[in-house]
Amino acid sequence: MIEQIKDAEIKRTVARNVLEALHDWFEVDESREQYIRESADQIFLAAKENDAYVGFLCLKQTGNATVELAVMGVLKEYHRSGLGRQLVQEAERIAKEAGYAFMQVKTVRMGVYEDYDRTNLFYISCGFLELEVIEAIWGAENPCQIYIKSL
Repeated sequence: MIEQIKDAEIKRTVARNVLEALHDWFEVDESREQYIRESADQIFLAAKENDAYVGFLCLKQTGNATVELAVMGVLKEYHRSGLGRQLVQEAERIAKEAGYAFMQVKTVRMGVYEDYDRTNLFYISCGFLELEVIEAIWGAENPCQIYIKSL
């Protein structure tokens, strides 16, 4: 089940629980804490299974016509269960309803880390297309791949 959460404290709690469990993707403490802090002020969708939150997605405006999938996480035991795709689909619906024309997401370029390759393939399977790679965002060792999708 996907639900939108409005309460800032619940948002931070869900984000913390999921991101701390996904250490392979969110290992940098400073970045993880920033995602958790910022989640309180963003559109926040959560995936719930058996009365427990097992994933979430946050959206933030990056332009008049564009919203960014700022952070997303689904507990590893729920990967490939369809919850991630449901989160993205609901995010698209909400973004389109709010008048946005595009959604973007940033990740590490394909071929750098195996875990991120799976993440990239997930976004591509959701209909995102490669826009560009910008090394200056996270450095040459973590080239930032930007994907975009028309809503």
